[in-house]
Amino acid sequence: MSADAVSPLTFAVGDIHGCLDKLNRVIAACEAYAGGRPARYVFLGDYIDRGPHSRDVVELLRQRQAARPGMIVCLRGNHEQMAIDAHASERAMPLWLANNAASTLRNYGGGRISDEHLAWLTALPFCHDDGLRFFVHAGVDLDAPLDRQEPEVMLWMREPFLTYCDEIDRGRLIVHGHTPLRTGKPDLRRRRLNLDTAAVMGGPLTAAAFDDTQAPPLAFLTDGDGERRSLGRGGALS
Repeated sequence: MSADAVSPLTFAVGDIHGCLDKLNRVIAACEAYAGGRPARYVFLGDYIDRGPHSRDVVELLRQRQAARPGMIVCLRGNHEQMAIDAHASERAMPLWLANNAASTLRNYGGGRISDEHLAWLTALPFCHDDGLRFFVHAGVDLDAPLDRQEPEVMLWMREPFLTYCDEIDRGRLIVHGHTPLRTGKPDLRRRRLNLDTAAVMGGPLTAAAFDDTQAPPLAFLTDGDGERRSLGRGGALS
């Protein structure tokens, strides 16, 4: 059996924003792609706000994480951070409300996120490094080592990271979301991959499949039927 066939898979999933149905479908697509191979998942943050089912998305991820310890990584996004801050201080509430908090609060009965879910959100890490890829919600400071990134940068970064990432080799492919791609297609560059394909804006929810033999993705999968795009070695379209 080839190394490719036995190497564990890693699926990274872009911004969900309360789109429960799309999340269920993209997980099913990932499971079908994996077959019987071991599979890890990295969710890139922004589980809440804007979409209709934020509470159910959080609960589904919590349950999957509890059922598969060490195999499900859920990163913190800027929307989770705004919610955490708003629950800690009334002064932070206007910023969250300005970023579609109302849809999330409706899911929780109009008051506040449940204590159990808020504790889970507060414990979410800001990044995940698997040795080949550096997974983060928004991006990184290109002038700082990956192990010295500031939380605010990892939650909110766009420029100059998006434009200049390919010019600086940090030894990892940076896999991120946060900046919605209105094309509905992932943006794969030499040194970064954006998986936010604007699911809550009518685009697909996208996952990238990786293994441990190369940094670039093997394939992209979405919640839509017939949307799989397989890639050649090194991440080239085939």
